[in-house]
Amino acid sequence: MRFLDPALEAYAEAHTADEPEHLRALAAETRTGVDMPQMLSGHLQGRFLSLLSHLVGPQVVVDIGTYTGYSALCLAEGLAPGGTVHTIDVNEDLAPMVRKHIERAGMQDRIVQHLKPALEVVPTLPAPFDLVFIDADKENYPAYFALVVERMRPGGLIVADNVLWSGRVTEPETSWDAETRGLAEYARLVKQDPRVTPVLVPLRDGLLVARVN
Repeated sequence: MRFLDPALEAYAEAHTADEPEHLRALAAETRTGVDMPQMLSGHLQGRFLSLLSHLVGPQVVVDIGTYTGYSALCLAEGLAPGGTVHTIDVNEDLAPMVRKHIERAGMQDRIVQHLKPALEVVPTLPAPFDLVFIDADKENYPAYFALVVERMRPGGLIVADNVLWSGRVTEPETSWDAETRGLAEYARLVKQDPRVTPVLVPLRDGLLVARVN
């Protein structure tokens, strides 16, 4: 999932706001002790998520796919007073690590962990949603979009990660697996939906940012 030349990526990070210390610690622990550390949002994407959150000033954020909690911590930075990030995952093994880093960041009053499938959790959350970040099982991206778009406030953002999928979405459809097919279908649905205005940002593995009209 490296699209920029390493020197250009380092230049971009050097001219981006510094990664907070608690996120550096979380990233380091993820890279040394957790499977598939490439799933981590990381410095550049994390600062972009924080920027979006600050611009929106959300009251309700839905983070579909917690992993080790990096994205949830970034999204919590721009919350409106009294706002909440609802971060959702089914991986119970990582939950204590996530909780530890949330507490170290002093954000335990702003982030709520949900350990159930997102398709079950999302309908129970308080709406309207202001900001949604989708970074979970790729086959279900279209289902997640259908579930959240009706619960968004006008002007809210739906952001989906991995939409470039290391370039596999540009390969012949006959070679697609279920994950690639889900991501391509998601991009098609979002582009054709008159309720949103999308921009695909080629940051890291691709972020599809859709503003709710």
